[in-house]
Amino acid sequence: MKSYLSIREAAEKWGVSERRINQYCSEGRIPGVQRFGKSWAIPIDAEKPGDPRRVRRQVKSAPAQVMGGSPLDRANLMPLMNTAFAPGHCREAVEAMAAGPQQEIAFAEYYYFSGHPEEAAKAAELYLTSPDMGARLSACLIYAYSNLSIGEIPRARFALGELNASLTAAGKQAPQFRAAAAFIASTGAVLLHLPLPEEMPEAPSFLPMLPPGLRAFALYVQAHNLYLKEEYARSAGIVEATLAMGAANYPILAIYLHLVAVMDYMSLKQPDRAETHLLTAWEIARPDDLIEGFGEHHGLLGAMLEAVIKPKWPKDFKRIIEITYRFSSGWRRVHNPITGHNVAADLTTTEFAMAMLAARGWTNQEIAEHLHISANTVKSHLSEVMRKLNVETRKELKQYMLR
Repeated sequence: MKSYLSIREAAEKWGVSERRINQYCSEGRIPGVQRFGKSWAIPIDAEKPGDPRRVRRQVKSAPAQVMGGSPLDRANLMPLMNTAFAPGHCREAVEAMAAGPQQEIAFAEYYYFSGHPEEAAKAAELYLTSPDMGARLSACLIYAYSNLSIGEIPRARFALGELNASLTAAGKQAPQFRAAAAFIASTGAVLLHLPLPEEMPEAPSFLPMLPPGLRAFALYVQAHNLYLKEEYARSAGIVEATLAMGAANYPILAIYLHLVAVMDYMSLKQPDRAETHLLTAWEIARPDDLIEGFGEHHGLLGAMLEAVIKPKWPKDFKRIIEITYRFSSGWRRVHNPITGHNVAADLTTTEFAMAMLAARGWTNQEIAEHLHISANTVKSHLSEVMRKLNVETRKELKQYMLR
């Protein structure tokens, strides 16, 4: 007797799209589901996951506060990201905020962006069921990424599922609520290189409703998404324009904008411009130790950290690499099963950085000049990469690299 359903069969049984079934599976919302290759096997007696909007109504006090007064306090929506402060004064900016959800969410952000995911997860967890949707959405995003870094993948998947569920629930809410949900859900998806949720509205429909700092970070997300589509020049154009229009005053989002510019210019083989952006990001980040983003983006930065940061700041570089290893491990455990893209897991960070450049079309000599090493050393590293991945050509290598 057949004991499992295919994605198609489950979609027909429950009256939803196959993409929705994939989402249920990847978020761990179907007990007993098993991954086979690029598909899922769903227990034949599994029940359709409940409507997240109904689940929310069961949260104590939520209905009255969400449906009654304002459903969203924008002051609690990623408040630190949305705050302009002078580099070196990040903690002071948090301590100056109003006590309560705004300040506590801001501390969770501060812990996360300074490379302390355990503290960030603990601080965010308090607001996962908050009746205020600004605090709840922020908490879910911070909780998801913090748990990636500490290896708590079921918790990360739960929080990502909450983000997508909030976007679904936002359809009948006020425009500002839809804008906040779209901003947080797109951030959660794009940085994990996942498909955008089906319900995601077009960016022009929600960007104007975001406060200035978050609007700029949403443009970083747009630029990152264009990078994934290999539209490097367009991505770089968005970054340069956003920075010119005042985003540089918001340190956290400025760091992330400069990092995606590094990604773009390295892909365009313009390492001098990439280095300028990297050093600008570093000057902003270092006074407050806001180094998480460098570890998150390591594999996309084209060995620029090895070429620029490692020689001058070796201790900081070591911390960044520690962040890279723990974050990328969790990232792959969420990204790979959902997309079916088997990003390489058994390479050193140096091997991965060189392999990314090779996959982008850089020659051994170009990589050698960039890293100030010999072409033979590059050749040796890439040979080891290909041995580990059991591939013979650079075309084959590309399938194991970040996209």
